[in-house]
Amino acid sequence: MSFYTSLSGLQAAQTDMSTISHNLANVSTNGFKKSRSEFTDIMASNFTSDPRRLVGSGAALAQNKQMFGAGSLVTTGSSLDLAVAGDGFFAVKTTAAGGSTTAYTRNGSFGVDTNRYITDAQGSRLQAFAVETDGTVPGAGTLIDVRVPMTSGTATATGSVTLKANLNSGAAASEAEFSRTNPASYASATSTTIYDAAGNSQTLTNYFVRKEPSDAASTASEWTVHSFVGDVEMNEGGTDIAFDADGNLLGSATLTLAFPDAGDTTRAPISFDLTGSTATKQAFNVTSRSQDGTALGEFAGITVDSAGIITASYSNGDAVKLGKVALANFVNPTGLRQNGGQYWSSTGLSGTATMGAANENGFGKLMSGTIEGSNVDITEELVELIAAQRNFQANAKALDTSSQISQTIFNIRA
Repeated sequence: MSFYTSLSGLQAAQTDMSTISHNLANVSTNGFKKSRSEFTDIMASNFTSDPRRLVGSGAALAQNKQMFGAGSLVTTGSSLDLAVAGDGFFAVKTTAAGGSTTAYTRNGSFGVDTNRYITDAQGSRLQAFAVETDGTVPGAGTLIDVRVPMTSGTATATGSVTLKANLNSGAAASEAEFSRTNPASYASATSTTIYDAAGNSQTLTNYFVRKEPSDAASTASEWTVHSFVGDVEMNEGGTDIAFDADGNLLGSATLTLAFPDAGDTTRAPISFDLTGSTATKQAFNVTSRSQDGTALGEFAGITVDSAGIITASYSNGDAVKLGKVALANFVNPTGLRQNGGQYWSSTGLSGTATMGAANENGFGKLMSGTIEGSNVDITEELVELIAAQRNFQANAKALDTSSQISQTIFNIRA
């Protein structure tokens, strides 16, 4: 029996070394949790013998216990690098030939794939709770794959531009014919960004040309406004405006700027409102401007706050809440099945997953721009590896001794 006893010791030591080697191999694996081999002794099955005379029969693996202590937290600065400080696992949807399943991981290294889903490096999709526009989770919460829209909002063509400015009434009338390329032919100019129906930005430039008064006795300040969108002049030849001796605008303050091709229904006229504009001896300046067109927002970035709210931002200023990161917890995490790839799945020993959100009901704190590393301590593992190696050598020696004894017995019989 001593032969089999020593053999079981060899197997136990080999298992211990394999576990330690696995830990060491994953010292740099994000979200990895080390394991510890625990053994039990083997006794003879004859329980009627005198307990004082029982002899053990070796050792066997009781369990490879997973150690879910926290790994080191490393700041990365990437908004989709997430870490849980405390209890909780990220839930991800994995896809295989047999369909999709939910797995759990502590590796929070996520990104946006070519289909605009938030996924990990293996293509599994992060699970989150669907949210209202204000970020609240309706009802009990529905888990969704998080997809990032590449655009936001609705493009609206500019229909109205408001400009409040002061024209320098002391500017002299130019003798040169107006030309955009000749600054001497106009007194001042200003540009406003507007949008077409597709949300594309365009530039409306207004040139203010001082005119000689039509009546020599008039104290009014007369001007012509030339308006261009790109290289196209609206109201060809310009539109006349005038101010009284006190600098107040005379007549209607609203001009209608029309594109030259009246049949082009995609380019509607623009209302140009000069309400509040003046003409004084002060230098030309713009007090305020506005326009009512909107651009289609292009995806600009993504953030995750400490509550787990995933927000996409866009070039038009929109901020769209896409979901709230879902976390999973278990009654007995050590009962989870390791699937490789830093994934775990639930078992009868672990219990079913309890879903929740960060900072709620016992779940840990969610940290963005941070990744959790392995919880393997190299020094500790090397010490245990030396101990396992010595155990192996000792059992090998015992096995050799047992073999020699058996050989001696065979020689006696011979």
